[in-house]
Amino acid sequence: MEITRTFELLDQCNDFPREDVLAGKVGDKWVLYSSKQYSEYSHLLAYGLLAEGFAPGDIIATVSVNRPEWNFVDMALSMSGMVHLPIYPTISAEEYKYILDHAGVKAVFVSDRKLYRKLKSVVEELEIPHVFSFSPVEGIRNWEELIALGQKNREGLSDRLKTIKDGIKPDDLVSMIYTSGTTGMPKGVMISHRNLISNFTQHAQCHNLQGKEYKVISFLPLCHIYERSMNYHFQYKGLGIYYVDNLGAIVRTIQEIKPDMFNSVPRLLERIYDGLINKGKQLPLLQRTVFFWAVDLGAQFEYGKKYNPWFKLKRQIADRLVYKKWRAALGGNLKIIVSGGASLQKRIAQVLGIAGILTIEGYGLTETSPVIAVGNPAIGKIKYGTVGPILSGVDVKIADDGEILCKGPGVMLGYYKQPELTKTAIDEDGWFHTGDVGVLDEGVYLKITDRKKEMFKLSGGKYIAPQMIENKFKESFFIEQAMVIGENEKFASALVSPSFDYLHDWCSKHKIHFRNNKELIKNPEILAVYQKEINEVNKSLGQVEEIKRFRLVCEEWSPGSGELSPTLKLKRHYIQSKYKKIIEEIYATGRNHNQFESPNKNVLGIDLKDLFKRLKI
Repeated sequence: MEITRTFELLDQCNDFPREDVLAGKVGDKWVLYSSKQYSEYSHLLAYGLLAEGFAPGDIIATVSVNRPEWNFVDMALSMSGMVHLPIYPTISAEEYKYILDHAGVKAVFVSDRKLYRKLKSVVEELEIPHVFSFSPVEGIRNWEELIALGQKNREGLSDRLKTIKDGIKPDDLVSMIYTSGTTGMPKGVMISHRNLISNFTQHAQCHNLQGKEYKVISFLPLCHIYERSMNYHFQYKGLGIYYVDNLGAIVRTIQEIKPDMFNSVPRLLERIYDGLINKGKQLPLLQRTVFFWAVDLGAQFEYGKKYNPWFKLKRQIADRLVYKKWRAALGGNLKIIVSGGASLQKRIAQVLGIAGILTIEGYGLTETSPVIAVGNPAIGKIKYGTVGPILSGVDVKIADDGEILCKGPGVMLGYYKQPELTKTAIDEDGWFHTGDVGVLDEGVYLKITDRKKEMFKLSGGKYIAPQMIENKFKESFFIEQAMVIGENEKFASALVSPSFDYLHDWCSKHKIHFRNNKELIKNPEILAVYQKEINEVNKSLGQVEEIKRFRLVCEEWSPGSGELSPTLKLKRHYIQSKYKKIIEEIYATGRNHNQFESPNKNVLGIDLKDLFKRLKI
């Protein structure tokens, strides 16, 4: 059926009736909601909100982990003409205060006691009159009270709700999403029904999974436009959605639910891949040899390529001996993984792909609702190393400076209360300026090369595209995150946050002792290992791009500690400020830092060749 307002998804779900259209875990038990219950709860909540005195146009926020109740609120607000403002549960109190105040929020739904404690002082300071919870929380009203109120007022409000629904237009505002703000306070992106529907109905056509025999899991935040759009996509296709509210339970849930598909970010897939490789390293010699032969075979895999009989035979052998075990570890039914939010290492997509788990990339922004391009297995359009072909209904062109421009029904209404900023983002011809730099590979596949604002010049006038280099660094098991620096300097350098779990295991095997991470990152043997990793990356770079110096930091970067945004992007200004002294030290005149000056000798006079020989690297 054709839908034009998001709440009409409830009718679409009824066209694919199932007992587990939505599912969430309470304790150790899965609580399932049928298509009928989904519609019933959403309507009762809409009646309850109207009975409570809320009106069309009111902005209501949710601060929640992934759970079925989020959808009830989302649909209730949509059909009653109110505006849904989902907010990340991991941001700072300062950001909560800014968003809630800037948007003029009338009520907040929180998922549990922990999040309410985080928000309590902000809500009280802003004097927000209504706070509701999904789980029972002492001192605030539970969402079920609104359900009961809706049941009580259903008859008296049914005509009013119908009138409101009938009056809602496709271009009406349905949601606001505040961007994560890597360089300052977030912007409120205004999104209409048409923005969302035009997008998810198109990317839902990129695969052939449909109907009650298929299940997915959802663990990326529903407050983010990517997972939210895919959430609608899954409902539109009649798939059962099982929500994971604890990232530590992802693997266990995959094995329990045996999903056919899920969305991910590259870092999770990198961890899955690293986990497979680490297990392979622990196998006996013969099995280990076969394991890594199968991994190397994956590095030759390209989607859609016609292979000769010899390669096909090798793949069949590898599948029987290795790949089928990988699929079993991931539930046994997994067919498609969609990765977004950052660049995925090509080798991961290849290795999972040859094992029969199709791993595709997509690209978009909050302002484009979100998908601009995505791999499309339904028509055989996938190319590893790119984010796929342009989504149907979306127009893209590459500007003279390489910036990706986008036009189409998914482009936002604008930034809330910031018309001048909107004019800067969307030009007079309707093209949205993404801020990303890219090319069209073969004239078909979009490839992102960097962020326009993140590119910088060295003092010699040469441009550096840091993301490309950083992504190469993260292919190393030893490196969790890296940030390339050097604007207006003579050469490029890098700050590196090690993968401490892997590094600690490596140290244990090599009998390297340390008291803490601060001591560990100064160890000459460790520095030698990281210099080797830097040297390997430098081999693939141009001379100007090469990383001449680097510093290890003793902290793991995360959204909680401030170095990463909620979508795991580097908050460059914050990192530069936090490590200002280290950066000054890197570029200081003289040789008083503990980093390497050449592949073979560091400033302490340590012979790296000797270290490499001793460490067998």
